[in-house]
Amino acid sequence: MTAELVRGQNHPLPHTRLEIRVSAGEPVVAGATLGDEDGTVAGADRIAHPGSPALPGLEVSRQAAADHRLAVDLDALPGTVHRVTVLLALPGGAGGATRFGALPAPFVAVTALDGTGIAGYTITGLDTESAVAALELYRRQGAWKVRAVGQGYAGGLAEMLADQGAARPAELAATILEAVASGASRTVAAPPPRTAEGDRARHGAALTASGAPGDTSPTAPTATPAPSPAPTTPVPPAPTGPISYAHPRRSASATPPPPAGTDAGPAARPEPAHPAPPHPAEPGRPAAPVAGDATGWSMDERLYNQVWGMFEDLARTTAAYRSAVDFAESRMDQELDRVLSDPRSRIGSAGDTARATARARCDELTARAREALDRDLAQLTAESEVVEPALPVAYAGWDNPVWHGYRVPREAPMAVRLGDLHLPESPGLRIPMLVRLPLERGLWVDSGRSGSEAALAMDDAQLRRLAMDTAVLHAARLIAVHPAGEYAVHVIDPAGSAAASLAPLTASGAPAAPPATGPGGVASVLTRLTERVELVRMAVSGGATDALPPGLDTAGQLLIVNDFPHGFDDRAVTQLRYLADEGPSVGVHLLLVADREDARAYGPVLDPLWRSLLRLTPVPDDHLADPWVGHAWTYEPPRLPPGSGILGDVLARAVDARTNWRR
Repeated sequence: MTAELVRGQNHPLPHTRLEIRVSAGEPVVAGATLGDEDGTVAGADRIAHPGSPALPGLEVSRQAAADHRLAVDLDALPGTVHRVTVLLALPGGAGGATRFGALPAPFVAVTALDGTGIAGYTITGLDTESAVAALELYRRQGAWKVRAVGQGYAGGLAEMLADQGAARPAELAATILEAVASGASRTVAAPPPRTAEGDRARHGAALTASGAPGDTSPTAPTATPAPSPAPTTPVPPAPTGPISYAHPRRSASATPPPPAGTDAGPAARPEPAHPAPPHPAEPGRPAAPVAGDATGWSMDERLYNQVWGMFEDLARTTAAYRSAVDFAESRMDQELDRVLSDPRSRIGSAGDTARATARARCDELTARAREALDRDLAQLTAESEVVEPALPVAYAGWDNPVWHGYRVPREAPMAVRLGDLHLPESPGLRIPMLVRLPLERGLWVDSGRSGSEAALAMDDAQLRRLAMDTAVLHAARLIAVHPAGEYAVHVIDPAGSAAASLAPLTASGAPAAPPATGPGGVASVLTRLTERVELVRMAVSGGATDALPPGLDTAGQLLIVNDFPHGFDDRAVTQLRYLADEGPSVGVHLLLVADREDARAYGPVLDPLWRSLLRLTPVPDDHLADPWVGHAWTYEPPRLPPGSGILGDVLARAVDARTNWRR
């Protein structure tokens, strides 16, 4: 039974390998310090935080999140460590909470690796504090215990680190928060929690009072709220069964009806989960996967939730595998250290036998972990093979036959696919990268040498052309998934160098006007969009949307910019930064194609711009992180099948529908 602790209470720890789970309601930074008998932290190398997430026996999350899982192996800690203090801090930034008193009381739980609860602590009584020492694991007479601390610090992370004796606490706190801000720009935003109104509620009504500008801070941890606390059962290093799909977002329970007294519309009503029922499972084997087995009012919603469930399952099962391998290697190192510490066993057959035994035990544990991983991967692969063909156009790859039956939708979908993600342990298992609509962050296609082998193998001209080709595919999909007349596209190509890549868009007539070139064209487009953002923001904040000019285009706007910052003067750069920060809240989004090195003359002035955009690449690159564990995922950009004419067909149908709508 889990012990519910109050401040100052302690409880014995029956295990030395533990998970510490944090639920905070909103994104917080989680870290931990390793202290001596007096609780003093000897140096920066005794602090685990997002910029340095792993220490011997300790691993924390690489980003701010509403839910955290910290891994602790007490046996692997250095012998001089007597206290492990778990720290929570608010990341700050415009729009985010700046004190714990404005948040629900954080909850911290200590569990065994199989999920068995050991102790839980709800941190109450916080007010102006922006950092808190949640609990500590401490060693007394060779045994470990956990104590509920709950000590808050109004002075924030710096004051808390200073209280623990860390050197240069202000600099260290700034380093930690900068690591959080940098990590936010590479994290795939988790889906928001479901509401009573359901996912069909349109969150993008920018010209209504309910669509008031939200947080557009470039350092905001994620573009959408983190999911509500619903931790899944962790996978131990050597589980005895397949992945469980029983957590809330993967529930196969009956589809909930719309709220009483509402009309959710035909698209929101329940649909059959799958046209053909799955074959019954054989005894002892998991049931056959079904497309749309997650909760939702429509098939699109259920498929969206199912894809995100696959994403989370793959992240967590891979984390369990890596943790098991690390544990096996750590235990082997400890066994070898004990052998080598005895001069009598360093040489001769005794030493060789001890080394062989330690290596064999490590190989056995690693093999068991790989067996469990392969079993989970096989089930996820089977599910992917069922789900991928069932995806609608907004979620489908360009090679999916569903595009051949494309029809302009009557309403925008809840998300759009921007590529695929995979991990090195399972390169063949690709997870669709689905991002919620309307976009709450602009997109940046990096045309520079990002460091990936694919980018380094290409010349500059080839890489820039591929980056623009990729941006056109993103733009085409955004056009295709929006109803006629609800999405407008503008293009800035200062030197006219992207004409070949832009040909599918310009030939179809998708852009609102020909691509803007030269300084005059750049200034004209930016000024027009900047004025639109200012007008709408003022109207929304003042509740006077009826007073907007009658000729104002209320459709969503996408601005494609090629080769930034070429052709941009200081005023144009300022306007672009304004659009990146304030545009998403009123339906204006950026699709930037740029090499950050080309803008190095601006120095740190443009750092907030890069952080405010979701970085994508035209070639595979492992720069994105998941919101649960923080793995480095390889991003695969979208590609058209060789020789396919589907892009032109889709754009032609979308433009024809827009023309008929205007009539």
